[in-house]
Amino acid sequence: MDHLFTVSGQKAIPVARTGLAAEGLLERRHLQEWVIAHPQVLGESVLVVTAEFDRWADADGVPAKDRLDVLGLDATGRLVVVELKRGMADRDVHLQAITYAALVSRFDLRTLAQAHHRFRVARGETVTEDECRQRLLDHVDGEWDPELLQRPRLVVIAAEFPKQVTHTVVWLSEMNLDIDLVQVSLWKVEGHLVAGFTKVYPTPEVEEITLGPARMESEAAAKKIKERSRVQNAVHVLVGTGLLPDGTRLRLVPQHGAPEAIRERITVWAAETDGRSRAVWNNNTAKPLTWGADGKRYSATGLAEHIFTAVTGRTASGIQGTTWWVVDADHVPDGVDPDEWAAVAEADLVQLAKQAGGTGSTGRDWTDLHTVLAAIPSGRWTTYGDVAAAINSHALPVGTHIGNCGQCPNAWRVLTVKRRVSARFRWTDPERTDTAVDVLRSEGILFDGSTADRGFRMTAQELSQSLNG
Repeated sequence: MDHLFTVSGQKAIPVARTGLAAEGLLERRHLQEWVIAHPQVLGESVLVVTAEFDRWADADGVPAKDRLDVLGLDATGRLVVVELKRGMADRDVHLQAITYAALVSRFDLRTLAQAHHRFRVARGETVTEDECRQRLLDHVDGEWDPELLQRPRLVVIAAEFPKQVTHTVVWLSEMNLDIDLVQVSLWKVEGHLVAGFTKVYPTPEVEEITLGPARMESEAAAKKIKERSRVQNAVHVLVGTGLLPDGTRLRLVPQHGAPEAIRERITVWAAETDGRSRAVWNNNTAKPLTWGADGKRYSATGLAEHIFTAVTGRTASGIQGTTWWVVDADHVPDGVDPDEWAAVAEADLVQLAKQAGGTGSTGRDWTDLHTVLAAIPSGRWTTYGDVAAAINSHALPVGTHIGNCGQCPNAWRVLTVKRRVSARFRWTDPERTDTAVDVLRSEGILFDGSTADRGFRMTAQELSQSLNG
């Protein structure tokens, strides 16, 4: 980010840029803590395993003096090695990061659990090493794979990067090393300091045309990373979009990773006891499922593996648990329109994620939705799906927000996919006795019974224009 302004109408005032050193901010005490508190600057779904790790030793047991700034673990099961510089990065900063990557590539689950335990205890938490181990396992969506630990991703954060570093990092990336350069900037805004983190390399374009082919050297590992990313997206996308309300009922349908004969055994076993074939969805990326059999919370794959082991007595391997749980068509969550719910019923979590992929986030700013709704004129109607398409969301979270907001303009002009007023529609004024259909008819819209005429529909493309104007 080269320029930052405070704006008021047509007036834009440049904001003064400063630096960490100029403001007396330190690398370990300040920058490192910002990263630990907000690991999203390192990439999607990164858990901080430890910081200031220095428990290295050579073959003779002699401790080394190197100190790793931050070590993370992403949801695909890869380690993330982080090197921090509050000012201009050293010319050999990438070599430091590579050294740490080589060292941590030999870590196993036990080593990571021990490091995570020491890290959390040092920060005042009361946890056991077993709890830390389980936290690492729960964070990874899918089976824990030691092979993926051997391919860490590197992130170097600095205020500036010399050309020697950027040129070398581009070449190393082409040689199959996965390195991100993130620039940290500091600004003074009305007496406050504002920090910004910008990924300067690789850009999405470079990532697509340069890094993709290069990373195929280790074809098997690269394939696992790709598959694991898809698995983690099924959970993280669903939680991020809010597609499934808390309390959504799911049904067990064994699929990926189990032979047909074992799937049949699991189905019979699940039917023997009430609750074994049911789970309830919670919008939590680590453990989104509450199993009906024991009331405990699990990750989708963790519960599938638990069931597999209970039936076969063997340790599960390669199960994609997000394909094992489908939306129960017989139960519509409170506040959800049955017509919209029909579009997701009987779909598994992976299929749902494909429907909702990249469509916003939980707790999102719904200003764009309100802008679109305000643009629907009298005499026109639209659907939840059209509105969702216009703002890059999904019909279910859009409908849930409209139903609960109380401040959405023109809410009566948004209908279901069947061109009817949603069963959950309520006026914000409880004293009103007229219906949404009454108002729409008074605005000139024709109805066949309770179904609106198609000719008055406002499409997603028309709605989108209100955001661009």
